[in-house]
Amino acid sequence: MSTENEGTEVPPAPSAPPVPVDAPAAPAPAPQGAGPDPAGQEPRPAEHHGAPAASAVSSMGTAPGAAGPAHGGDWPPPPPAVPAYASDGGGGGWGASYQQQPAPKPGGRRGGLVAGIIAAALVAGAVGGGVGYWAAERGDGSSTGSTTVSASNPADLKRDKGTVAGIAAKALPSTVTIEAEGNSGEGGTGTGFVYDTQGHILTNNHVVAEAADGGKLSATFSNGKKYDAEVIGKAQGYDVAVIKLKNAPDGLKPLTLGNSDQVAVGDSTIAIGAPFGLSNTVTTGIVSAKDRPVASSDGSGTSKASYMSALQTDASINPGNSGGPLLDGNGNVIGINSAIQSASSGGMGGGSGQSGSIGLGFAIPINQAKMVAQQLIKTGQPVYPVIGASVSLEEGTGGAKITEQGAGGSAAVTANGPADKAGLKPGDVITKLDDQPIDSGPTLIGQIWTHKPGDSVKLTYTRDGKEHTVDVTLGERKGDS
Repeated sequence: MSTENEGTEVPPAPSAPPVPVDAPAAPAPAPQGAGPDPAGQEPRPAEHHGAPAASAVSSMGTAPGAAGPAHGGDWPPPPPAVPAYASDGGGGGWGASYQQQPAPKPGGRRGGLVAGIIAAALVAGAVGGGVGYWAAERGDGSSTGSTTVSASNPADLKRDKGTVAGIAAKALPSTVTIEAEGNSGEGGTGTGFVYDTQGHILTNNHVVAEAADGGKLSATFSNGKKYDAEVIGKAQGYDVAVIKLKNAPDGLKPLTLGNSDQVAVGDSTIAIGAPFGLSNTVTTGIVSAKDRPVASSDGSGTSKASYMSALQTDASINPGNSGGPLLDGNGNVIGINSAIQSASSGGMGGGSGQSGSIGLGFAIPINQAKMVAQQLIKTGQPVYPVIGASVSLEEGTGGAKITEQGAGGSAAVTANGPADKAGLKPGDVITKLDDQPIDSGPTLIGQIWTHKPGDSVKLTYTRDGKEHTVDVTLGERKGDS
């Protein structure tokens, strides 16, 4: 599955829709045979690393052109211009538009009947009001005459640690909104979370890539305090990055990391981030699937792909959520929100608005992200496990097919590399890694990258119609090529 990183620029905030002052006149009766006038409109596959997309997913992090969350203007801010997920083909604004109804035609028997009904309703209302007042006066003898019931003081309301509110209250102070700006002035916003007490923040590579080479980078906590930051290391292939706060405050509380290998489909999930610049947004859902092969990009056409064997969730994830934590029902981090499946291009309202949540979000499993983060903090560069063979990134090959030639005319199978030692040759189609089915090159890469260099894996492949199985000890590649 090919995806796009959920990163596009944050739209400006237009003013709120006007509120009508005068009440609309009573509507005229509809003429015989009149009926509603139906109207409707209908809603981008992604690229990555040159990997052809099986289906489109977009990565949700930084986007060119956005220098940070939108500020200013009236509140609430309206959505971006005709976003694909927020249009019903109707009027603009965040709510239904106000329309003046036509006044009824004067005269006529039907109009008299309507007036009679209104008059009767007014009389009934007056009687009802009188009865209500009489009952209140003769109720319990109270001198106040009030029929309202007050809730207990909200300050006395206790929320259990296991509730969404309790988990959010604990996690929000350790989640930050990241603003990244490149030397050209382009940038965007994303999310990250406190990894350790030294001030390291874990996030996505595509969130901070713009600011990695001399740009500006900052992190803002939920209490509004903002700190400058710097990139410690980034892994484009894994789409993981570690930044560090400059002059980090005391008392940082890292989020607890869970075990993504023990996650089950149906487990509760909580996502925290800054969708479209709306910091400290909390959404909920479940784990929809595990080991979902995803190749994602930022959709720019110039960036290379990232590959993951992802956790899929239906928690609402949008541009700006990238790098934020995906939590389990106990508040432990089980993944880093990274990409979304987007609808077809064009959107329901036409144009090229940003993609939004359709209930298909993908997160990098935290076990993998933790391994990458430790390497980045230690050396500043990533290390990738490899089999030493070039595979096709095309879909529909029935597996991961070893190409006849490698990149730049090099050999498809590296001499004396892991695949060569195992006897693999160009044209072989790898169909399984251990017990995991392999249906394409990106799927194989994502599965290999869940391991470490030196791990032994069992590869099943076909050659000339016959199936073979071999053990392969994974090699390593340092840095992003």
